[in-house]
Amino acid sequence: MPTYAPRLLPLALLGTVIAGCAGDTDTRLAPAPSARPTTHQPAGPERPATTPVFLRAADPPGKTRASTAAKTVALTFDADMTADQGARAARGERFDNPTLISSLRRLEVPSTIFMTGRWAEEYPFQAREIGSDPLFEVANHSYSHHSFTANCHGLPVLRKKDMAADVERAFRAFREAGVRQVVPYFRFPGGCYDQSALRTLAPAGLTAVQWDVVSGDAFATDADAVAEQVLAEVRPGSLVVMHCTTSAAPVTDEAVRMIVPALRERGYRFVKVSELMKG
Repeated sequence: MPTYAPRLLPLALLGTVIAGCAGDTDTRLAPAPSARPTTHQPAGPERPATTPVFLRAADPPGKTRASTAAKTVALTFDADMTADQGARAARGERFDNPTLISSLRRLEVPSTIFMTGRWAEEYPFQAREIGSDPLFEVANHSYSHHSFTANCHGLPVLRKKDMAADVERAFRAFREAGVRQVVPYFRFPGGCYDQSALRTLAPAGLTAVQWDVVSGDAFATDADAVAEQVLAEVRPGSLVVMHCTTSAAPVTDEAVRMIVPALRERGYRFVKVSELMKG
């Protein structure tokens, strides 16, 4: 398999794509080096000044978008639940999607689940089951699903001094739920971040994981349209953002059951983010 070299993008080339539960913003920075898939890493003098950001596996030298080499793709799923949505869950709103998880198992699709701590608290059995299945790895999507920048699709905003504690609280919720296979990756709620947030989280030793393919599954009602959008955008090394939240992404399972066989027919192999980083 060819080795993927990191693609470095300066801050001046930041791009924005809207999708996601409250709208996910793709702010593109430099991909990070491979991170050890165990848990978040302790701070130390060797940590970078800012949190590295991984967008996708870069094309091997000399390869083009049409290349058939190294056809790997990572499907990622955000298990969103905002800290103040407990009352809605108590009234029966479903922020989980067990049918989707069952489909991923049946189709044998390795996947990375970006989970909020609040989701793990609401669905501890599911969180533990996902985190104990070697098919999956669990990454941090914050505790509260509050934004780390201002003006992020209407999400409540965390104060800078509370950001690191919010991330650690999510890891603590994972431990208390018995979640294993936790990887040192973080996805900003709404996909929104800036250099200040990256500097603030740097001591945690995490890699921020974004994406290059927006599925459009958030609030979608047409599974065919979601599948078509993903199939049109995926290329070797792509990282796809989707959701594991029935109330906000009701057609994701149906779309995945179309996407997976179609990409396999094209010769793609599904991998977790940890493998995609390795190239």
